[in-house]
Amino acid sequence: MLSPCLGRDDVQRALNEAIDESRWVTVVGPPGSGKTLLVRHVAEVAPASWVDARNLRTLDDVLVAALASLESETAPGDSLTGALGRAVDGRDTLLVLDGLDLDATDAGPVLQSVLESTSDARVVVTARTTAGQPYESVVRVGPLPVPTPRSPLEGPAVELFLKRIRSAGGQQVDLAAQAHEVRRLLSATGGLPLLIEQVAVQSALVGLSNAMSTVSLDQAVDSAHDLLDDASATALRRIGLLDFPVGLGVLAEVLELPVPDAAELAGGLVRRSLLEVDHRGHFDMLSPIRGRARALARPGDTRAVDAGLLRWAGANVPEHDNFGAADAAWLRDLPAMRHAVLAACADPATRAEGYSLANRIYSSLYTSMRAREALEILEGAIASGDGPPAIGAQIARRAGIAASEMRGTYEGLWLLDRSDEHASSAPRPEEQLAKTASIRAEMHLDAGDLVSAESEAKRAIALDPEGSMRRQATRTLADVYASQGRFAEATRAAGEAMPARASRDERWIDLSARTVLARIALEQGRIAEAVAGTRAVVVEARELAEDRVGLLAETMLRGLDPTWEPTEVNRDTLPWAVRLPVLAQDGRDLLARGETRQAAGLAADVVALADSARLGRDGVEARLLLGRALVDLGDLDQATTTYLTALEQCRTMRLPLRAADVLDGLAGVARARELPEARALAAAAVALRAPRMAVRWGYSADYDISPGTAPEEWLDGDDLSADALPLITAVFNRPATAPPSALDALTAAERQVADRVAHGLTSRKIAEELFVSPRTVDAHLTHIYRKLDINTRARLAALVMEQSQRAL
Repeated sequence: MLSPCLGRDDVQRALNEAIDESRWVTVVGPPGSGKTLLVRHVAEVAPASWVDARNLRTLDDVLVAALASLESETAPGDSLTGALGRAVDGRDTLLVLDGLDLDATDAGPVLQSVLESTSDARVVVTARTTAGQPYESVVRVGPLPVPTPRSPLEGPAVELFLKRIRSAGGQQVDLAAQAHEVRRLLSATGGLPLLIEQVAVQSALVGLSNAMSTVSLDQAVDSAHDLLDDASATALRRIGLLDFPVGLGVLAEVLELPVPDAAELAGGLVRRSLLEVDHRGHFDMLSPIRGRARALARPGDTRAVDAGLLRWAGANVPEHDNFGAADAAWLRDLPAMRHAVLAACADPATRAEGYSLANRIYSSLYTSMRAREALEILEGAIASGDGPPAIGAQIARRAGIAASEMRGTYEGLWLLDRSDEHASSAPRPEEQLAKTASIRAEMHLDAGDLVSAESEAKRAIALDPEGSMRRQATRTLADVYASQGRFAEATRAAGEAMPARASRDERWIDLSARTVLARIALEQGRIAEAVAGTRAVVVEARELAEDRVGLLAETMLRGLDPTWEPTEVNRDTLPWAVRLPVLAQDGRDLLARGETRQAAGLAADVVALADSARLGRDGVEARLLLGRALVDLGDLDQATTTYLTALEQCRTMRLPLRAADVLDGLAGVARARELPEARALAAAAVALRAPRMAVRWGYSADYDISPGTAPEEWLDGDDLSADALPLITAVFNRPATAPPSALDALTAAERQVADRVAHGLTSRKIAEELFVSPRTVDAHLTHIYRKLDINTRARLAALVMEQSQRAL
């Protein structure tokens, strides 16, 4: 329960009115005036997303923290500002930036632009200064009124003073007999609530007459520090050196004490209002107190804090660099781990240990799908300087994986190149080069470049035939072969990747290989086997806390077994390579429930995201879903365009079975259009599946068209010919019925967006009408501008209106 805001009725009323009338309110006041408490009372009764901005010094830090509090991430190619705008628009949430330094971060213009580009985003800032922006409304919080020498000794300042003395265990105050002392002390505080609390605690400890006669915030903390015993004073200084809340285990190491003793010291500081405890049981300091406590710190305190954090980190990370589950206890103190690792890497004397820690925490971060945090730590380690060559190669490699997941599939390639540079100095260069080749293979696989994926996986095995990466590279080959319909080879590769299942080392490889086998069973029509296989993987992954591979298997299971109760996950915080399959399955579920427009909108979102992240196979799957939904909606033109784009991607990526699915979709469109080639398209799909002993399943099974004979020029053995795509595209071409226009270059979806822009709709309103996300609308606008060689909505609206006038 929050403490009451004594004497703040007028300010609370002004704050509530300002929030009702303005979309941006800045609460300004001196340190210790109670700004945060006032806003917390507002946030208690309204949905709010809280950002502790007290230690954020750059604009990017502020934007990243705000997105994290909203449980939203940037897509590859997104700007942080654009992502924040989409995250807050249309959302009934008050974004609170508590303790924001508006001068240091220069966040004012960005907040202004976010509000200008959205219709109902709302922001509250607590700060020492204002931003001076047009949308900003200011509420000032001053000190509490202090009784004058001739006024009655009453009011909120007196009430707070007496209440805090009682809670600190002090003797009862006789206002009549001790009025002079009470007035003296309250006058010294200037009415600042935080100072009143500190003076009250001091009075409870040493008596009213012995408490300080003049006071500033720094003096109050200094006086409190002087009154503490040595152990408590040391604790105050050392906690002040931490920029983040810490759990009791971390605190004990920093204080070099057993946990019970550390808990007792921390409790004493809490009782003296020098320390806070948050809802997770972590200890933290108010920013004004932290600043002074840090100034009081001695060189020995700084060394002890760094050594304590490093000692705690070393005791809590896994011993092996490939161990680590999503339920690791240290994840609850991730900020402390980040500080320990980066501080160790920054010091040449401990850099090797810092690199080792960064390497050993990676598995837990990867498994728990915290790609952003992993990237931040690993890039920080690399920026500090080169570590031991073998570990340096692995750190760069793993940073490349995290960068690819956060910024796009190939955005981590430069880090893999750096890993190869480290490898030349490693004790076993071939081992490090093999590991990097294996990761490159995974990147190519995600992108849909299966030829390069196979080549790099085989190179990894050849570089280090008996090395630790053989199983992972072989698993990648199994996935490549399964995607290409080479099921016999895929089954052998999966079997080779699965030995040593009893080992703790990389259990995810075994689970992933078994998921590939389940996928093969599905493609060949052995549904019961596929269901049983994926169920077993999901259950075992939960037991091992292998969240990532378990979620991917469960996503597949959702499509096979409607009775399965899926795990609740926050889609917006998942890495893109995991999020897109989950979102695509959400779209399939919507379609199965008859919510076709919503399914089409979600599929369009996944298409846009997959293209920007260069996740090729996910893009094909999303287009299959989008095409199927568009057929149901009767939008055959857009369905045709979607299917033909997917067919081109399948041809480029060499995905014959997905190409067969596309051909079935096109056959359905052709039948709806009464085109004679419908049966030929269905026959081409059969020609791709038959030699691979694959069956129709999913949406392909919806198009029950009797196959005829596929034209010879469409096929080249078991695959589509090089001429197949233009020949099949020609089937759906229609003669132009109107004069050519620049707008003819737009797809049907892009034209829908353009028409609505011409009517003055915002991106969010367009998204609502088309059942897509504002991100997808923005992506369409980017494509439209590029195709038409324009760069503004006004110019686009003019082109649309111009064509409309010609049509009349």
